Amino acid sequence: MSKERIYVCHTYYHVYVTFLKELNLPREKWGQATLLLSKMSTDFEQLKDRVESTGLFEQVLEYDEKRETFFPELAKYREDKGNIVFNMFSRIRFTKKLAKLNAPYVPVDFKEYGAIYVFYDSDPIGYYLNWKHIPYHAMEGGLNFQAQVDEARYDNRGHFGLKVFFSRYLNLIFIQNGYGKYCIDMEVNDISLIPYPFPRYVEQSRQALVDALDQEKKDLILKAFIRDKETLERQIAESSRMGDKILVLTEPLCSLDVRERIFRDIAERYQKEGTVFFKPHPRDLLDYRTLFAEYPQFDPSIPMEMLNFFPGLRFRKVVGVFTELCGISFAEEKVSLGPDFMDQYEDPRIHRQNEQIETAGAKRR
Repeated sequence: MSKERIYVCHTYYHVYVTFLKELNLPREKWGQATLLLSKMSTDFEQLKDRVESTGLFEQVLEYDEKRETFFPELAKYREDKGNIVFNMFSRIRFTKKLAKLNAPYVPVDFKEYGAIYVFYDSDPIGYYLNWKHIPYHAMEGGLNFQAQVDEARYDNRGHFGLKVFFSRYLNLIFIQNGYGKYCIDMEVNDISLIPYPFPRYVEQSRQALVDALDQEKKDLILKAFIRDKETLERQIAESSRMGDKILVLTEPLCSLDVRERIFRDIAERYQKEGTVFFKPHPRDLLDYRTLFAEYPQFDPSIPMEMLNFFPGLRFRKVVGVFTELCGISFAEEKVSLGPDFMDQYEDPRIHRQNEQIETAGAKRR
């Protein structure tokens, strides 16, 4: 074990939280960690170069992590065999094979690191670390995401206790978010909001990490995340001359055609209250620049939390569907449309996972 820390990040937000954690360490600890950018679900574009320019990390590497669909030979293990026994045998084989097939794409020797932090250990990296018997810390994938969806329980509805035993104690299958045998703990923003407590959850307020930053540290974050600071500052200056402003935060919801209708409806609902701005989500593939060209827009690659660092930026209202808005300080009012709104556009079962967990538990009782 010769290296200090490594962070496995799958989104821009994950990298942002990694910056917060590193910048809250003593300065002599800076420059000792490795940042590993998984390209599986996010195009990080030139982020690697900008992060390297900050000097905060010893190494910034890219990771060509592969989804299970990349390996067609795994599909047969996902077929429903009709009962828990045969399905469990298939899952045991799937767990090992997914990890083994991903091994050639892992660019580092994780056993060299004293501490490993993984965002979204539900991705193949979680399977790989448990297959290799390497302890790690899981990290909440989004702000208060565990409160919105307990993915471990939802993905393992039916015989959850049995599946946890096979994962946490036998390491024959893998369950994410703290239930893997080699997951030490899972760091979350606010334990009090999580409907299903778990002893491995540890709390670290994201806002507390932000509050500890001085301007120098904030500038370091901006250096890494802002592709064109001059353009952003010009947008902010221009927006300050407008009256009431409404910021709409997009999300990678449902199919692209339905998503377009959702955010068209939202824009039309709120445009009578002021000038509507769009902040596309970094993983939202809908072409807002073309389809919503009439609305001013911010760079999709910028985590919305970056906007807190510009004191001249103020909105009367910020609107999201499921995005957690508690970390926003640049808006007077925050509107979360939530599941009742989404019921108009898709089957409610798709976005009411926690309710289905409760229903499954009630049936077993």
